[in-house]
Amino acid sequence: MSVVTVDPMKSSTTSPIPLSTFPLDQWYVVAFSWELKEKPLARTLLGHSVVLFRPTEGKVAALEDRCCQCQCIEIPGQTKIPGKARVAAFTVRERDQIVWIWFAREPDVEPTAEPPVYDVHSSGLYLFEGDTCHYDAPYQLIHDNLLDLSHLGYVHLHTIGGDAKTHMHAKMTVESEGDTVRVVRHMLDSTPPPTYVAAYPFTCRVDRWQEVEFHVNHLRIWTGALDAGTEPLDAKDRGGFHMRGFHGVTPETESSSHYFWTIATNPKSNPEAVKQKVVEQTRLTFDEDKVVIEAQYRNMCRFPNREMIDIHVDVGANRARRILDRLRSPGNYLHNAWRKRSSTAIQYRNNRKRLS
Repeated sequence: MSVVTVDPMKSSTTSPIPLSTFPLDQWYVVAFSWELKEKPLARTLLGHSVVLFRPTEGKVAALEDRCCQCQCIEIPGQTKIPGKARVAAFTVRERDQIVWIWFAREPDVEPTAEPPVYDVHSSGLYLFEGDTCHYDAPYQLIHDNLLDLSHLGYVHLHTIGGDAKTHMHAKMTVESEGDTVRVVRHMLDSTPPPTYVAAYPFTCRVDRWQEVEFHVNHLRIWTGALDAGTEPLDAKDRGGFHMRGFHGVTPETESSSHYFWTIATNPKSNPEAVKQKVVEQTRLTFDEDKVVIEAQYRNMCRFPNREMIDIHVDVGANRARRILDRLRSPGNYLHNAWRKRSSTAIQYRNNRKRLS
């Protein structure tokens, strides 16, 4: 897989708009619904200390993790309370058991859209479970790992991988549009990996698919298999064994990340037992990824000036990195500001026409 060292981005003394370390004006995953119970939950996200909690009405709220009150209401020994004795509040949304937080480039900028829908959690077609994981590595390395599933053949021999030659020679297509990248890999007439065999009654060899969809704030991975030669792999309603993964990758700092994952599956029999088997093996898979990615980053820090060399499986990851670089750039900020000013000017002109 290809890796690129990301240095802290500093603003020039002549530039009024600094290059952002992370893409802003974006929703990011901050928690799962089941994590927020009686006690507040503290996390650092994009360098910001945030505390989450559920008020009595049940909706999730988020504040800067600096004080016990959103606005100070009492100071012992004095009656006057300074107007600045308050902490910042963040915009949060909860849908499909995922809690999202909005990070804007400028203060008090409202979200331009609602957070993504992920109806795999709510459709009733799948059983799912998930967890969170902390990485001592930059978030881009997690993206790289998820967009290059050829590593399954080498890293995950006892779960969803093995058969490295088949993985490296899979038929692969890569498409990109706007801020998304889609990688599709097909492995026909292949040996089913251990997790698949344990979860589904395949007769012998299988046709496997891997579909990865990159978004700036999360990835969706749909993998699975059919008995070889029984159905086309591009059918939307294909049968067989399915694993649908949600991967919320949120930077903590420039060199650490939060990884929010769920795995959904469609057991043919013994649904709870099969679901637990899939979840356990998925957890083991991600533990293996964490070891590799953190070791990779430590090695990058030891050799910070070494040039990285791409191979054919790095196409999707490289496109995702270009999207992130574009969204972090001052040019993207200026373009969006220009569009906003243009829209305001058009609206003003139309209003003048209606009044005249």
